[in-house]
Amino acid sequence: MTGPRYTPLAQSLPSTVPFVGPETQERQRGASFVARLGANESIFGPSPSATQAMAHAASEIWMYGDPENHDLRHALADHHGVSPENIVVGEGIDGLLGYLVRLIVGPGDAVVTSDGAYPTFNYHVAGFGGILHKVPYSGDHEDPSALFAKAAEVGAKLVYLANPDNPMGSWHSGADIVAAMDALPDGCLLVLDEAYVECAPEGTAAPVSIDDPRVIRMRTFSKVYGMAGARVGYAMGTPDLIAAFNKVRNHFGMNRAAQAGALAALQDGAWLKHVQAQIAEARARIGTIARENGLAALPSATNFVAIDCGRDGDFAKAVLDALVAQGIFVRMPFAAPQNRCIRVSCGPASDLDAFAAALPKALAVARVR
Repeated sequence: MTGPRYTPLAQSLPSTVPFVGPETQERQRGASFVARLGANESIFGPSPSATQAMAHAASEIWMYGDPENHDLRHALADHHGVSPENIVVGEGIDGLLGYLVRLIVGPGDAVVTSDGAYPTFNYHVAGFGGILHKVPYSGDHEDPSALFAKAAEVGAKLVYLANPDNPMGSWHSGADIVAAMDALPDGCLLVLDEAYVECAPEGTAAPVSIDDPRVIRMRTFSKVYGMAGARVGYAMGTPDLIAAFNKVRNHFGMNRAAQAGALAALQDGAWLKHVQAQIAEARARIGTIARENGLAALPSATNFVAIDCGRDGDFAKAVLDALVAQGIFVRMPFAAPQNRCIRVSCGPASDLDAFAAALPKALAVARVR
């Protein structure tokens, strides 16, 4: 008997995944993590209103979710002062990136990103046969001018930029990004990933007209809203681009509980402010822990902090491995020179206490390797 007849493209792809999940690592080490500080989830949790809404929706989980995401899209439109036709809801930003790449990128098409930026976007581009072109970070910041210049050079159809950035936590003002867009070549779409924008200073969100055909903006309920497990994201753009998603998206991809939870979370502004304050407090605490160990915490506009371990990627990996061995789940950037850092998610005091106790031991182990 013969096996499946894979496409040549599928046969050419490496057997890799963007991330190894903490659950996988727990199974490998035979123990649970003491502190889960590596996935940038909001350990502070979702709004109690969202939890209640999801619990109520669970009684109706036998029904498919509304394929139009009508109520959530209209609430988001009101929240942003745009039309529902400017918004598409999907299974997190990851799912929406996959749909977008499917719409835009074919075999051999050029796409530009930063070397070391969010890898799931790259995973989708490779999966549809696109050719990735990368530019380096500039001073631990993604470099919009370099990204757009490379896009012009290679005739890119998409260029990816996260603001604030993952994995470094750095950010640009939204006005600076809009100004840099003057160099974006014709026919190139800017994918502006704003997953962490609710954690960032005022003015970080790009003041782009919703009908600007040069850009699509991605937002999520996975970070400050504390609903990573529910998988709810949305994109904002021109009506024709948003409508095109209906050609390829999974129309029943959003479950009823996730829809109800996101709608309730959006309406609970008090909880949002509470979590933002908790994130700011945790960022400060992580910075203090870093300094107490002779390390430097990079400025962050996200719900995580990159800590410069002061050497190279091998040393940072040794620190990370020693933390994991003590039950502290953290991650690190993939590309040099950013991989000199470890990345620590914001969390409650108990989790950061565990990190503070483990870090000196991890550094000691790394320094003798």
